Amino acid sequence: MGLRSDALAVLTGWTAPDPAQERLRLEFLRHLTENEDGMWRSCVPGHVTASVAVLSHDGARVLLTLHKIAQLWLQLGGHCEEDDRTLAEAALREAGEESGMPGLRLLPGGPVRLDRHRVRCHPPECWHLDVQYAAVAPEGGLPVMSDESNDLRWFPVTDLPHPTDDAVRGLVADASLTLNRSAGR
Repeated sequence: MGLRSDALAVLTGWTAPDPAQERLRLEFLRHLTENEDGMWRSCVPGHVTASVAVLSHDGARVLLTLHKIAQLWLQLGGHCEEDDRTLAEAALREAGEESGMPGLRLLPGGPVRLDRHRVRCHPPECWHLDVQYAAVAPEGGLPVMSDESNDLRWFPVTDLPHPTDDAVRGLVADASLTLNRSAGR
């Protein structure tokens, strides 16, 4: 199974938590159906990306990057690559590259949410159709900033930094809820 087939299967099987997420799920599926190259950065007007909210081992903190271009505190993630076999693998690869931490573990159950946002990949307008996961860092995991970031830090999940956006706040809340459910809290 290729990456596009995996993305179609993930999005087809994913149960959206609310009507807005269901609309995005259907939009992402339509995009992939209409665009054979819909997984790749070269696809205009948009392409599927994979990201992850990395939580500390106890779920109290989230690791965010101060993105060089957007100048916002964001989750880790980005473009899919040809070597990625699954969306989950792409999200975990991106998180590992951007955090410098080995041993990150995706939470079970697939994506926690979807987000569609405007980016500068292909001016004047392009979209990321972001499939968002949650992961847990190993206890004592120390992040190492990559060259894709102006800063990389842990923040309390209940006190996110500024500037950030509603998409990040929603992802962190959903990631925390997913971790609490999987831990039986």
